[in-house]
Amino acid sequence: MAQRRQLDMFTKGRIIGMLESSRSQTEVSRISNVDQSVISRLWQSFQRTGDVTQQPVSGRPRVTTPRQDRYLVISARRQRGSSSRALGSALTVATGIRISRQTVYRRINHAGLYARRLAVCIPLTSAHKD
Repeated sequence: MAQRRQLDMFTKGRIIGMLESSRSQTEVSRISNVDQSVISRLWQSFQRTGDVTQQPVSGRPRVTTPRQDRYLVISARRQRGSSSRALGSALTVATGIRISRQTVYRRINHAGLYARRLAVCIPLTSAHKD
């Protein structure tokens, strides 16, 4: 799956400026290294509203910021055996934000990592090994 990124306001302004100066959408997409469909949607939105700011969307807002998501992924990579609950506790200590075990699981899963529940094993004695 391709990584999605938001265009910053400066880039959006440059794109709209190039389009207003009668450049084609294909040419603008090549110059700014952005897919042509993104240019088309941005231009349609600008013509409809006269503005390029991001409109509010439906749904619950995210609890964590992208920076906190990166912190979770880095923690999960450094502590490979940690459970989702332990990673969530570490984030709470670091940032003061409490998130559920399921949210931690979703955030690290999005990065391609999977938290597993640690298996508690009884240590073997020499009698068991014989």
